[in-house]
Amino acid sequence: MQNKITELFNIQHPIVQGGMIWVSGWRLASAVSNAGGLGLIGAGSMYPEVLREHIIKCKKATTNPFGVNVPMLYPNIEEIIQIIIDEGVKIVFTSAGNPKTHTARLKDNGITVVHVVSSVKFALKAQDAGVDAVVAEGFEAGGHNGREETTTFTLIPMVKEKLKIPLIAAGGISNGRGMLAAMVLGADGVQVGSRFAASIESSAHQAFKEMIVSASEGDTLLTLKELAPVRLLKNSFFDELMELYKSNPSKQELLDLLGRARAKKGMFEGDLVDGELEIGQISGLINEIKSAAEIMEDMVSEFEILKLNIQNL
Repeated sequence: MQNKITELFNIQHPIVQGGMIWVSGWRLASAVSNAGGLGLIGAGSMYPEVLREHIIKCKKATTNPFGVNVPMLYPNIEEIIQIIIDEGVKIVFTSAGNPKTHTARLKDNGITVVHVVSSVKFALKAQDAGVDAVVAEGFEAGGHNGREETTTFTLIPMVKEKLKIPLIAAGGISNGRGMLAAMVLGADGVQVGSRFAASIESSAHQAFKEMIVSASEGDTLLTLKELAPVRLLKNSFFDELMELYKSNPSKQELLDLLGRARAKKGMFEGDLVDGELEIGQISGLINEIKSAAEIMEDMVSEFEILKLNIQNL
């Protein structure tokens, strides 16, 4: 199908793979792009030169468009932006920061810019900053989340009512049924994270992938709102965190317990006990580890079948 998102990115299907930390390396990004979607390299878990290596490998693995997701809260952001420009990346998704900071510079270098938001207010700020499209991410999403706790089902139509540029829905979407629902609500495309985290090409640890597919309804919860809200799978670290909350902890106490590199320990190194395991609520609907191409094919075929069924009602 062709629409605003496929035209904007020059892709076959309006499906964007989330640029997740410790999950979205060049193998996953290139596989999604080769299957007709838009693959994203997750720069959030990469030192600048590691990012450069992933971009170079991705360019060799696919001739189709791909992009880089850039959380703007990292201290080496200037170096990351320059590497993206130097390596000729044409699409950048920014998040966790003010879109005004880098949008003009990126666009001056011929780069299409998309910003991830969790509210109507920030969607409009991103539009005013000159981005080409917005990802509106609902409360269901894995990883770091908005403080507003607005669900995707509510957020998308509210943003659509105010926004003039293309809109991509994220949060709680893993199949063609969810994709169709998001587009009926007003989205021009979807961004899918958790489903691709449990893919063969995902750089997540196999043990983490297996924990995703074994997850059930209610196995994730949003926490650490005092620092940066994050949705996690429940494990021993999560239980320790909940125990600490009983004592009304300070931010410093929360930081001390969180420590450093806990997400890497859990998602990349496979420590399911003490690691931070970031995943969305939709993990309860993910039951099998598949290739990115199979995931794309399943989504598109289900979307087309359901769309036809609705039209025939």
